[in-house]
Order: sequence, then C-alpha cells, then structure tokens
Amino acid sequence: MDVAAFVEANKGAFFADLKEWLAIPSISGDPARADDVRRSAEWLANYLRGLGFPTVEVWETGGLPSVFAEWPAADPEAPSVVVYGHHDVQPVEPLEEWDTDPFVATEKGDRLYGRGTSDDKGQVFFHTLGVRAAMAAAGTDAPPVTIKLLVEGEEESGSAHFPDLLREHRDRLACDAVIISDTTMWAADVPSMCTGMRGMAEAELSLYGPDTDLHSGSFGGAVPNPLHALVSMLAALHDDDGRVTLPGFYDGVIPLTDRERELFAKLPFDEEQWLRTAGNSGAAYGEKGYSTLERIWARPTAEINGMWGGHIGPGGKTIVPREAHAKVSFRLVAGQEPERVHEAFRAWVAEHTPEGVRAEVTIPGGGVRACFSPIDSPGVLAGRRAMERAFGTEVLFTREGGSGPEADLADILQAPLVFVAVGLNDDRIHAPNEKVEMPLLLKGAEAAAYLWEELATALKADAR
Repeated sequence: MDVAAFVEANKGAFFADLKEWLAIPSISGDPARADDVRRSAEWLANYLRGLGFPTVEVWETGGLPSVFAEWPAADPEAPSVVVYGHHDVQPVEPLEEWDTDPFVATEKGDRLYGRGTSDDKGQVFFHTLGVRAAMAAAGTDAPPVTIKLLVEGEEESGSAHFPDLLREHRDRLACDAVIISDTTMWAADVPSMCTGMRGMAEAELSLYGPDTDLHSGSFGGAVPNPLHALVSMLAALHDDDGRVTLPGFYDGVIPLTDRERELFAKLPFDEEQWLRTAGNSGAAYGEKGYSTLERIWARPTAEINGMWGGHIGPGGKTIVPREAHAKVSFRLVAGQEPERVHEAFRAWVAEHTPEGVRAEVTIPGGGVRACFSPIDSPGVLAGRRAMERAFGTEVLFTREGGSGPEADLADILQAPLVFVAVGLNDDRIHAPNEKVEMPLLLKGAEAAAYLWEELATALKADAR
C-alpha cells in the first residue's frame, strides 16, 4: 500500500483519535487547567505507546509537562530528526463568540472546529499518521530516519521552562534537523514552507525634566519639556527612507537573496486586500526598496507601541510636564541579537537626550531571537520535495512575523530548522471558532511520510 492509500484508508480512525485528544482543555496559561495539561500529555504518551513507539516518556519541567517519543531507524547510521510541536492551547474566551463547544471538535464539511485543531494538536497529530504511512509503504517496522517527537506543554504561555528542558536532555535530543509543524501555508491551493520567523526586543523609555509640573505661561519655552524631547527622539528612530537609526542596527542582518525575492514575488499577494485586513490601513509603509511581504518577513523594524505623559484628562491644563514615557519594540531578523539591540538603544537614547532631561531605559525581558533556514539548505530542499510530492504542485516560500521557541531549538540542539506545516492564516488560531482544513491535515501526513525518506538521503549526503 502506498503512502496516499494508507492515509486514505486510516483517515477515519485518525480523526476520531484526534477529536478525543482535542476534548482535553489543555490551557497552559490558566493555572486551574494545569491538571488538564498533564492529562493531555498522558493521553498523547499513551497514544504513542499504542502506535508502537519503542520509547515514550513524559518529561517534567518546572511547570507543565512535555512528551518525548523516539522511533529508531533500522540503520544505526541513519540521520536523526526531532519533530517539535506543542499540546497546550490558548484560552477560549470570549466563549459566547464560539459557534460550537471549543472542546467538542465539530465537523462542518471539510473543516474541523475546536480549540487546538490547527494550533497545534492537529499539526502534531498528522505526524503520527505520517510515520505509520511511511513504514507501511516501505514494508518495514522502522522509519528511514530516527524520529524523536518533542511535544511541549507551555508554548502558549511563553515556554518559560523549555530552554532548560532542552539543555537537560540535549544528548537525548541530538539530531541532524528539527522539524517544526506550528506555522502556516500561504493558501490551501498555494502550498508553501516557512523559512524564517522574526524575533523581538522591547524597551521602555522614560524622560524626566523638572521636579514637578510647571505653569507653561511662567516656564514654557524656558526649560526643557520632556514630552517635546520624547516626540523628537521617537521621530528620529527612522530616517527618511524608513530605516532604523540605531547605531549598528543592521550589522549582521542576513540579506534576502535574489532567489528568495523572486519566490516571494510569485505569491498571489493582493496588497489592497491585505491593507483591509490591516485595520483598513490607508497605505503601505516601510523601509524603502522592499516590498510589503519582504518588510514584514525579512526586514527588522522599530515600532512605537505607546506613549504618555502630562495632562490627558478632560479640559485644558497648560503645563510643562515633569515626565514622559514610551514603549518601543523591535522586530528582529536573522543575524541580529536582542541583547545587542538593547545596548544600541541605550546608546542611542544617551546620544539623543537633550541637556536638562534625564533618561531611563527599562528592558522588560531578554527578548526573542529570530530563526532562519536558507532555502537552498539540504533540509529545506528535502522538505520542499516532500511537500511537492504530497500536493502535486510547486511549493513556494514564506516567512512569519512572530516566533516562539524555534530559536532555542536551533541554538541549543545545534541543528537546522525545517518547517513543514499545513495550517492556514484564516484558521483563527487564538481566536473563537478555530478550525483546520481536514484534507490539509491528511496532506500533512503524506508530506511527513515522504519527508523521512527525503531527509534520509539529503542529510546523509550532507554529512559526507
């Protein structure tokens, strides 16, 4: 039986089992649901044991548990891959906006509705069908690569304990590639692979002038105004071409290749429609010389997220305010480090703070590193071939604007990332009425089955 036939023959049981798992409300961000997150981990572990995984373990953390499973290849020299996903889900509020019970997976045509259908239980689950399809098609009882599943329990609440988990089990997780199935494709009829996710650095800027608010008639124009200083400084964050002015901000940024830009341009992108989805924004804006997709996927940015100071209540109050504040964030791309951006922002603030004003920069966290996979790398090429075999058409490339623990996986395990996923941007992840396209989950299972064969060849050749 070939891969497609096996997937078709087993789809009924696949969806029945998935619905059972989806019924567990594994909301990691709600402390009252901690037992449910544990129950979700135990359910998955028991399911994987029933499928025949020789090794299945629930890994404890300082918070909520992850699941690890391993199926060794018959050839001890075969490459090893880690498949990453997560079994925790987002909260479901506002509940009244759901058309169905979020924890009773409901079919409507080719769609399956419920929390976790797309993000990420459904996309984790297609691998369980894919590994069985690969072995059935080959007539073996072991996959062509050693497969290690790592299914996290805290991704939706910040992955606070995940880096420590990776370090603790680094030897067990040693691999030649990490497969990520927690992203999206461009469209159901335009299959694509993500090759990068932007990181982030945040900061809060506070400016202080006089010890108290002053009467603007007596002091206005004669002493520094922190709000004036703030808006001038923030306006200077970008030059006339939309480039960020922090010193060294672009040092190390990996530029887009001509081939990447060519493939991005092949995507059927309707900018007017996109602007409508962007809150009916009146125009596209950004760094000169780049398309909208290039800006949101592959170029770093600086954004003013909020600013306040002085009188904001009803009526007039003619003062020189004593202080002013702003929150800023930077979306980072491959080659940038959050710590270096924080340092650059501190230096930039020191240089631009006028005399008579005192500046304080507060950094709320360490930031998130970007991740990136070159489109000509062996793992990505293998993933693309597998996707094209499943979908029967050209697979294009995308990137995404946000990121989770992917950079930790790449850095700690020292392995390249390969994104193979079948979610869609309209799956309403994190929102009411989350759904997944059921035919796409089956295509994901096919692609996963082909992926092990493609990686076995590609990664062996790359190791030589």
